Amino acid sequence: MIEKVKENPIIKPDDVKPSMDGYQISGAFNPGATVYGDEILLLLRVSESVLQKEGYVRVPIYKFEGGTSHPDILEIKKDDPALILKDTRGVYYKGKDYLSTMSHIRLARSKDGINFRVDEHPFIYPTELWEEYGVEDARATKIDDRFYINYTAVSRNSWATALCETADFKNINKLGIIFHPENKDVAIFPEKVHGKYVALHRPNNSGFGKASIWYAESPDLLHWGKYECIVNPRDTMWESQKIGGGAPPIKTDEGWLIIYHGKGDNSVYSLFTLLLDLEKPNKVIKRGKNPIITPTEPYETEGFFGNVVFSNGVVEKDGKVYIYYGAADETSCVAITDVDTLLNSFD
Repeated sequence: MIEKVKENPIIKPDDVKPSMDGYQISGAFNPGATVYGDEILLLLRVSESVLQKEGYVRVPIYKFEGGTSHPDILEIKKDDPALILKDTRGVYYKGKDYLSTMSHIRLARSKDGINFRVDEHPFIYPTELWEEYGVEDARATKIDDRFYINYTAVSRNSWATALCETADFKNINKLGIIFHPENKDVAIFPEKVHGKYVALHRPNNSGFGKASIWYAESPDLLHWGKYECIVNPRDTMWESQKIGGGAPPIKTDEGWLIIYHGKGDNSVYSLFTLLLDLEKPNKVIKRGKNPIITPTEPYETEGFFGNVVFSNGVVEKDGKVYIYYGAADETSCVAITDVDTLLNSFD
């Protein structure tokens, strides 16, 4: 039994305070998740746009000055000949692209895993030029006494996966880009395997083939290699376009349990289960034939980008598994189940 809770969506854009005056929240979705102390923490992707003004085009930016950074607004007259309106995603001005929305990571906290309070201020936000266009879709992995958070860093030079670390969710140390452009959907395993750190990742495909789930190993979490494609999309209505990894895996007696996403016909996103070998995580043991979660509710089928359920945060606590997911690229939701149910999904 996998239950979408009646309280869904558990976090909406209206629950989040904008980073600055003149900004507005367009989405609070795709939450990473972990347990810290007696709380479940969500690492929300908060997407912000700018309130518009007659006669102008206004977009969110980050300014980098004196070793610090802060959010700001670029305001351009609509009749400025240097302005090129590309589409709803952004503009081109004086030789540079700007996005119409920008994301950062915001913490939300809960005792029961359903009712959350959202911090007032951003937790991870652009401080480096390689993330000047925002940070997105965080995943948190606890290894020993530290939490490693990887996220998609977006800049004028495309998007890549970056890594930071924290011990207290107050102070973070940014370690830099660990998977170069264009690579995302990185899930770092919660322990070493045969002395190596292990991760799944999803390079972008261009030319031929479809985006698939890859495997990698590292001696130090920073330098990765032994790349291997281990799971390809199937020719089904659920995976016809691409697939990608989700949250860090859960270790079970039967193998590493993964929840991944598939993008299928009509750009519908769904969630599937995958089981990898404990000693050889590049070896697939089982793969679910049917999705465990599909967009069926109005908050999943309608929104900023409808018909999307996307998970990059899974928590195991008190015998339950909390699958946190973004719905329609707009809100955050949760479905509750247990390990046995997920392992039986392969039957």
